[in-house]
Amino acid sequence: MLTTKSFRYAVDGGIATVTLDRPDSLNSLTFEVYAELRDTFVALEREPDVRAVVVTGAGRGFCSGGSVHDIIGPLFELDAPGRLAFTRLTGSLIGAIRALRKPVVAAINGVAAGAGAVIALACDLRVMSEKAKISFLFVKVGLAGADMGAAWLLPQVVGLGRATEILMLGEPILAADALAMGLANRVVAPDQVLIEATKLARKLADGPSFALGMTKEMLNREPGMSMEAALEAEAQAQQICMDTRDFREAYEAFVAKREPKFEGR
Repeated sequence: MLTTKSFRYAVDGGIATVTLDRPDSLNSLTFEVYAELRDTFVALEREPDVRAVVVTGAGRGFCSGGSVHDIIGPLFELDAPGRLAFTRLTGSLIGAIRALRKPVVAAINGVAAGAGAVIALACDLRVMSEKAKISFLFVKVGLAGADMGAAWLLPQVVGLGRATEILMLGEPILAADALAMGLANRVVAPDQVLIEATKLARKLADGPSFALGMTKEMLNREPGMSMEAALEAEAQAQQICMDTRDFREAYEAFVAKREPKFEGR
């Protein structure tokens, strides 16, 4: 069982819920939170009792990005190698979320800005409060809109033209607009965000986790492939899935006219 110090972590019925817990600053990130979040997502791969993950924030915000006092100010005291070590740390968190072969659902209960927006983007599915906003505001503070993998991930979700506009203007995206462009998968009332996200996570946790992990891996790998390479990669991935107990269980359940009971192997 994982334990965390800089945010809340709980597991219930195969679903791990990560709750950023600095509500007074809209769950802003510190060096410690970045590192512990990364280490947690790496460790979740080895947690057999966890089949899906929900990420959310305490209070009225999801995550407002890097703390002005705990990160932005101290960055001016670092030399170039020190700042590069920090930017690599932030990217390694996104890499860990994407590399985790388990579904991750963002429950965006309020503002998701800067690094918070990219964390939400890195999740596999996003449920937004109808009152929430997503802001990739890096250019507003004199930084490149391409941060923490945003320029790689966002075009795959909303297309290159839309991603260019979002990352260059840095303007907030309302929930309804996020839904229309595919950045959000669901938009619900504020008191339903965590409920809906957990409902989605439950569907995924009850599903064939090996196959879901393979699907996520292919989604990560294929953007850089030719069509021929992607077809071959998918052929090999599917053959591997055909060797799993879950594939046989789906067939046997269909024949027996019952619900399948997937085991993730």
